[in-house]
Amino acid sequence: MLSLIKLPRVFTINQVPKVFHEDSIISGYRHPRSSATDCILSLFQLTNETLNIWTHFLPTWYFLWKLLTVVLKEYFLWAADVWSDSFTWPLLVFLMSCCVYPLASSCAHTFSTMSTRARHICFFFDYGALSLYSLGSAITYSAYVIPDKWVNSSFHQYYIPIAVVNTVICTALACYSRLGLPYIQYNHDIIKRFSECKSPKFGKCLRILAFALPYLFDNIPLFYRLFLCVGEGCTDNNTNPLHHTHIALAFLTAFLFATHLPERLAPGSFDYIGHSHQLFHVFGIIGTHFQMEAIEQDMVTRRPWLLTYSLPITFTNTLGAALLSVTLSLGIIFLFSLPLLWSATRGEHTEKTPSHPIAKGCQYH
Repeated sequence: MLSLIKLPRVFTINQVPKVFHEDSIISGYRHPRSSATDCILSLFQLTNETLNIWTHFLPTWYFLWKLLTVVLKEYFLWAADVWSDSFTWPLLVFLMSCCVYPLASSCAHTFSTMSTRARHICFFFDYGALSLYSLGSAITYSAYVIPDKWVNSSFHQYYIPIAVVNTVICTALACYSRLGLPYIQYNHDIIKRFSECKSPKFGKCLRILAFALPYLFDNIPLFYRLFLCVGEGCTDNNTNPLHHTHIALAFLTAFLFATHLPERLAPGSFDYIGHSHQLFHVFGIIGTHFQMEAIEQDMVTRRPWLLTYSLPITFTNTLGAALLSVTLSLGIIFLFSLPLLWSATRGEHTEKTPSHPIAKGCQYH
């Protein structure tokens, strides 16, 4: 069937605008003005984005299956109605965030070549989904993972509110790293990519900071439990090796994202298979899997003690916090996207890309 369909052609780095360039990736670029159909067809040809898409699209279904499995298991084991058992709510929020972030990522990578504006907006949503995942992790850590010594402490009581604030900062800072401030550094009359055009490393550093901040804060209870806590109340159980594995994979994914290895060592050799962003996706998903296994094991192992001594799990500190975070993040994404959407609606400064687009400087940005 696919042999009867004309697949979109691919381009080299010198044939696409700079906004689409990836560090040390020389070939395999899709047309920077692809149609939605072309974007979908590109899933079935080898480009430098193909494995980026599939390495997150397929795990989405795995996490969805896990979510449904947990819902059904909890239905039969713990309560006549799973939604009446508030102890499961943090896990449900976490699993929903695990479904959302790889799906948002795969969609962003799929449709990001429809235009420059589409690329920015796609990745705005990707950043929002990652910030939701960080909050989902924090909610489960508060409910199941926090060491016994810290249960009901002041830190425990303010942990979720601070995590919500961090997700807002994460989304805003990551969006800011692409274009700057809406209507101040870019608007419907001019799109100037201040960070990548003038200082490419600045935008990358801002994104790393945006996602490092919530990760490091969310994991404070876990880092203390695993590496600093001594004596009674440290929650030293069989789940700890799973937490160690997740942490190791998390730092590996951060290393790959920050260094662009291995393609930086041999530009052009890993354009299609094996470049850092693909590895970043793969190890990130594996890390999420181990995190999920550790959270579920802590939940089951510690359930009786936590139900007796820990803070009550309510709608406010689980589903309510997630809904608030989603609402605020969507508001931020809307604000950053509005100038781009408004200019596209008015048809102003339409991007014109020749059949063989040549990228020099920032003329297409």
